[in-house]
This record gives sequence, structure tokens and C-alpha cells, in this order.
Amino acid sequence: MIKIRHSDERGPANHGWLQSRHTFSFAGYYDPEHMGVSALRVINDDKVSPGRGFATHSHQDMEIISYVIKGAIEHKDSMGNIERLPAGEFQLMSAGSGVTHSEYNPSIQEPLEFLQIWIQPDVYGIEPGYQQKKFDTMTGLQLIASPDARDASLLIHQDAYLYQLRLDNGEFASYSLEHGRTIYVHVVSGVVSINGEQLSEGDGATVTETSELEFVGIENCEALVFDLP
Repeated sequence: MIKIRHSDERGPANHGWLQSRHTFSFAGYYDPEHMGVSALRVINDDKVSPGRGFATHSHQDMEIISYVIKGAIEHKDSMGNIERLPAGEFQLMSAGSGVTHSEYNPSIQEPLEFLQIWIQPDVYGIEPGYQQKKFDTMTGLQLIASPDARDASLLIHQDAYLYQLRLDNGEFASYSLEHGRTIYVHVVSGVVSINGEQLSEGDGATVTETSELEFVGIENCEALVFDLP
């Protein structure tokens, strides 16, 4: 079964310097029908004005993934990390027992666009951690995060797997879904078909009760694919 949520159905937020679309309930946007999928709690599609950003704030017991689509993030945290996250790279911060951080758009001209993703962990109170990596560009499915850091992926404290999907027009990829698990797909760009259902930029899909998924690139596409407990 595939349940699609189109891009324009997401919750909007306009803070002047920040334009955001919330896939699930977040901050001032509340929809009891969209509170998350399994352990996946947040997907925020954020656009940050030049020179602006999120001042120092705290998190606890959450796996926080940032993926930069355009521009760069200037990151600073209480673990001592001072990093720049450019377009195409992934960051995974395990908030654990508690961490503070700030995120800014360092450019004075170019906007920043990134996805902020929260996944609830399966262990609490751990020592906070920080990971950042650029993965080789490849077509098909590329493992980004896993609970055992297999294939040089980022380590996530949950029985969850994050893949990056890239397909050119007409290319395809398949994925086997284990019984009882759930897939969530977020389309970053382009158009992709999932078992015959077509999704465009910003669209999302929850897939359950299906054993095999076939992804087909309708227009050169990129998507994030979450395999969740």
C-alpha cells in the first residue's frame, strides 16, 4: 500500500528569514493525521535567507540529520565542532544526553536550502556525537545511515536505514521491504515513480504491506528513502 502526501499539502511556515514546509507536525504547525511515520518524526524543508540562521538552541535524545540542497550551513556545537556543511553533504548529530548548537547561512548573497530530519532513537541518555560525510555520487540507492555503520555509512541509534536515491530518465532501482517494516520516501528533486505511483519534488510517500519496490526515474530525480521499524 502506498499513501502519497503531495508537496503543497505540507504545513507552511513563514518567519521572514526562514521559509519552511513541514512534512509532519512541528512547532506552530499541528495536524493529528501527520505526526510522523514510525521513528521518523520531522522532515522540514527549510530555506534560510543570506546571513541568517538558527541561534544556539538545545536538543536531547534525538538523531538529527541535515542534508544541504543549496548553499552551505555554518555549524557550531557544545561538543566543540565548528564545521561548514556544503551542498551534497550529510550531517548526523546524536543529541543524546543533551547538546546545544547553532546553524547559519554564511553567505551574504545566496540562500541556503536544506532538509532537517529528526529520527527518534532507540537508546537514550547516550554521549552526544557528531558525524559529517560526503558520499560518492552514484545512480541507484546509496546507503547513508544505518544502525551498524555498514558500508561506511553514518551510524544512527535506531533500527533505521537512510538511502539516497538518484535516477536519470528511464533508469530504475528495486528494493525489498522486510515484513512489518515501513518505507518513507521524500522526493528532493525531479520526478520518480514508485510501483507505478508518480511523485514530484517535495512529495512524500508511506509504503507498507509491500514486499518489493520499484523506483523509475521519470525526470532526473533525487529522493531520500527511509527504511523504518
